[in-house]
Amino acid sequence: MSSFSDQHLLDLGFTAALAAALPPDCIPARVSRVDRGGCDLLTEAGPLRATLGSALLGSDPMGAACTGDWVAVRRWPDGPVTVEAVLPRRSALVRSSPVRAARPQLLAANADFVLVCHGLSQAPRLNRIERFIALAWESGAQPVVVLTKADLATDAEQLREETERNVPGVPVHAVSATTGHGVEELREYVAPGLTAALIGPSGAGKSTLANALLGAEVLATGEIRDDGKGRHTTVTRELALVPGGGVLLDTPGLRGVGLWLVDEGLEKTFADVEELAAQCRFHDCGHDTEPGCEVQQALADGVLPWRRFESWRKLQREARWVAVRHDARLRAEARKDLVRFSKAVRSQRNRP
Repeated sequence: MSSFSDQHLLDLGFTAALAAALPPDCIPARVSRVDRGGCDLLTEAGPLRATLGSALLGSDPMGAACTGDWVAVRRWPDGPVTVEAVLPRRSALVRSSPVRAARPQLLAANADFVLVCHGLSQAPRLNRIERFIALAWESGAQPVVVLTKADLATDAEQLREETERNVPGVPVHAVSATTGHGVEELREYVAPGLTAALIGPSGAGKSTLANALLGAEVLATGEIRDDGKGRHTTVTRELALVPGGGVLLDTPGLRGVGLWLVDEGLEKTFADVEELAAQCRFHDCGHDTEPGCEVQQALADGVLPWRRFESWRKLQREARWVAVRHDARLRAEARKDLVRFSKAVRSQRNRP
């Protein structure tokens, strides 16, 4: 096999740290797609299909291989190819599972940028955008807001500026994959060695934008419904190579985006509100009627919009609820383990 420094692996995002974590007798690969039967991989020698090794067949949702992961692959003498381990992640985009609220669902791994897409076929929903941004910050990646379908809005630049004022610290782009407007500005996020994950609701134009960046109709696209809502076109997370280097990771449209342990993500998303809250007279200020509340003063002065304050409070409450549910689940699991251990001890004692 060639050196790990080969340009192909570097373009995919491979690093010396990943090479050092690779188990003996394994080759590195990046997961481009996962299904129940195994996963599709990108390797130095080209695409490869593999099944999951026994170590990855457990119930831990965060330990399973995900699109975007770097993994260790073993070729067995009798022919099978298996994924033996998931290499350390530099970022992980996680939401609360829509099926079980107290469990995480891993959406994408090892993204450098998370492109939060929202179509301008309707006015930007700032509360939803802030929710996506919180997930992106928590993942360890840099969020970027992409207002797609700019050709459908007569005031696209005004909407972009308004959105930018509401998401401090996050770049905002207005683009049209149809006309090509603004698409070139996004290429900095998919330069060689970088990965950009596309997230957003159905109908946001993620796959159409991805095809514009890829320069070909690689991903399936669809029309929005008559009521303006999107149809699910992308049904699985999929990784694609950008010509000239870099990686795009497309994800299915997300109807619901539940938060999952996003303390740091919320702090970064609402850094302006957090800074005001830190200046309150009382450290446990509820930001309601307490004297010396800097948050209430900023609201009264018009410095802090009420919409943003209410969005912050709502996401804080949701994050606390998830944390409590998560801790309760862990306590319940610990109690089950203790019961099983006690039964095993009693069984040993009762043996003749």
